[in-house]
Amino acid sequence: MAEKFAGKISLDIRDSVPDWTPFQAPKAPAEAPNVVFIVWDDVGYGTMDCFGGPVRTPTMGRIADHGVRYSNFHTTALCSPTRASLLTGRNATSNGMATIAEFSSGFPGISTRIPFENGFISEVLVENGYNTYCVGKWHLTPGEETGMAAWKKRWPLGRGFERFYGFLGGESSGWFPDLIHDNHPVEPPATPDEGYHIAKDLSDRAIEFIQDAKSVDPDKPFFLYFSLDAAHAPHHVFTEWADKYTGMFDEGYEAIRAGILAHQKELGLLPEDTELSGINPHGEPGVTGPDGQPWPMLDTVRPWATLSDDEKRLFARMAEVFAGYVEYTDDQVGRVVDFLESSGQLDNTIIVVISDNGASGEGGPDGTFNEWRFFNGAPTPTELTFQHIDELGSPASYNHYNTGWAWAFDTPFPYWKRWAGYEGGIADMCIMSWPAKIEPSASPRPQYVHAVDVVPTIYDLIGVTPPDTINGFAQSPIEGESFAASLTDVGAPGKRTQFYAMLGQRALYEDGWLAATLHPPLSGWGRFDEDVWELYHVETDRSQSTNIADAEPERLQAMIARWFDLAEQYNGLPLDDRTALEQTLAERPSGSPKRERYVYYPDCASVPEQSAVSIPGRSYTIAAGVEAGADAEGVLFAHGGVAGGHSLYVQDHRVTYAFNWLGTSLQVITADRDLAPGAHVVTAEFTATGRNADPAMPGARGMLSLYIDGDVVGSGDIVTQPGLFCAVGDGLCVGRDDASSVTPAYTAPYRFTGGKIDKVVVDVSGDRYVDHESEVRGWFLLD
Repeated sequence: MAEKFAGKISLDIRDSVPDWTPFQAPKAPAEAPNVVFIVWDDVGYGTMDCFGGPVRTPTMGRIADHGVRYSNFHTTALCSPTRASLLTGRNATSNGMATIAEFSSGFPGISTRIPFENGFISEVLVENGYNTYCVGKWHLTPGEETGMAAWKKRWPLGRGFERFYGFLGGESSGWFPDLIHDNHPVEPPATPDEGYHIAKDLSDRAIEFIQDAKSVDPDKPFFLYFSLDAAHAPHHVFTEWADKYTGMFDEGYEAIRAGILAHQKELGLLPEDTELSGINPHGEPGVTGPDGQPWPMLDTVRPWATLSDDEKRLFARMAEVFAGYVEYTDDQVGRVVDFLESSGQLDNTIIVVISDNGASGEGGPDGTFNEWRFFNGAPTPTELTFQHIDELGSPASYNHYNTGWAWAFDTPFPYWKRWAGYEGGIADMCIMSWPAKIEPSASPRPQYVHAVDVVPTIYDLIGVTPPDTINGFAQSPIEGESFAASLTDVGAPGKRTQFYAMLGQRALYEDGWLAATLHPPLSGWGRFDEDVWELYHVETDRSQSTNIADAEPERLQAMIARWFDLAEQYNGLPLDDRTALEQTLAERPSGSPKRERYVYYPDCASVPEQSAVSIPGRSYTIAAGVEAGADAEGVLFAHGGVAGGHSLYVQDHRVTYAFNWLGTSLQVITADRDLAPGAHVVTAEFTATGRNADPAMPGARGMLSLYIDGDVVGSGDIVTQPGLFCAVGDGLCVGRDDASSVTPAYTAPYRFTGGKIDKVVVDVSGDRYVDHESEVRGWFLLD
């Protein structure tokens, strides 16, 4: 409530007494600490050397040496849900975020619309005198609300952040990211050839935001949500950083786990009697679902001894690239920490370091040169990826390692990201430091804590009471619990209960026990009433090596009943285990009104895929009105990028259409004549004839015809992708190719030059959409 004016008002200002108090901005208490959240992405518990892993991360080790490590910290098994809990102090399902932001469904727990009644820590701290900055990955806005016409109340600046620089989706190319600066898209400041990488860019911006404000008000504290791109796919990094790990992973993922566990025990992170989880612990792929459904091959590990020499070489290189990616990012984060120290701010800065979930298994048992094959339901044979072994991590790749490394980097736990009932998906690193107030400790804290507990802990440490209302919304109760006492007391109690529901999985932690359903995420099994529940005493069996459900039936039944009680309280139902492709193609509100004809203009902001025209499985026509000069060349229309996409462009005076099928099959149709100077309508028309018969290349097959002013100038048979190109990445552009990667071999110019584009019309109204002589030409203003 605003302060009441306490001055004196007279007829003449000379006789009046001012009172500035009601008009001043909120001011933090003297010596209030800065708060920095460093959020890693898909970095498993056993990845970094400061948690026993093989990857060198001196910056994280430096923070740990000045603070406290938590050995029993947990998340939600997915990125968006963890981030929602981390920033609000409410459970993922209470936030409507029991899935990634792009997979929304019209139910309270999976709407992916975080209620405004669940205030963000940024919204609280900005009203308590803090500057608030978000740098990096956001992934808390529904995919259909990421376009420039979208309602932006669920963008960072709509949720209490004063500055934002990063990307809205769940991932972005490290070389050609889709960047937003505050509320508008921007181009990266350089190219990979000029030394650009997103990790350096994000660190530059974090330093910039801090020093800009500190130059004006050096005593004003800040909250920085520093959300890194690493180590989410694609694993992009400079070759020299990957080469630092040459040979380190040649022994394989099974062998490396023993050394990781031994180091974890030396650090005091795990009890001496902790065992390693077994490979394929439920007998996969042999075990089946309730109706005999096969175990999802995505969630299996291939034993190292069964691999060919080429596969071993390929898989080892995947791990080297990943490790280099993490170490390089750690090095760049170190520049931010160095700046805080050199500017005298580090001692009075609370730093929280976490990963948002376990290591990622989206690469499947074979890994992939293109992660978006997973979302399109397309297999990635190793012989295909091996052809690109020297390109892994480069701008030509969209790569992801195989599940064997996810399992190893989650040592000693079973499974990986997406598995909400198994420690490999939910047990994560956590480091906290505050040099001015908290003595460093070499003894890791064993308390069970969760991402939902971080916000109340910060409020506790800095003495902030969250308000009853924010922006007119009455606030819901904070569901997390402060663990501030454990920072100084290794014996302080941890939390007693934590609820989990995600991607068809269910789990409940209670007083050292974990009950979980054996139901693979995204399996499509359904039949939840037939789920098998398992029970683990994780207080003494951290790696879930022994299921004791049969020995403790009463305890298990009580925990199952408790899960249903909490599911009602926290919006945990309905359960959704639909496959990734089903979720990708599911009906949901569009970021753009659905219509049969879409009009796009040159140099408009990149249109996110979930707000753009949808072409999977259907016929479509792309028509561009062009005023061509004698040297006209470049991109007319591009949608997608290196992970998949299509483009209509002019090269060497010839109109050309390219469909980049999931980054591995480039289908190119070129006109049989030059594009003469003058006004033209250039058209690419795809007429779908049915599903492609080859299961290795799923999608719609049909005829692609090129037209110039109604004359057919080229045609050919092509296959289009079954799903989205990259829903969290490359968008749709006219007059340029933002990713510089849809067009073949990067040879077409980045922008259209030597002419003018009127507009581009994409039509999806029927089987054959256009009469080229009359209708198409009528779409344009050209004479």
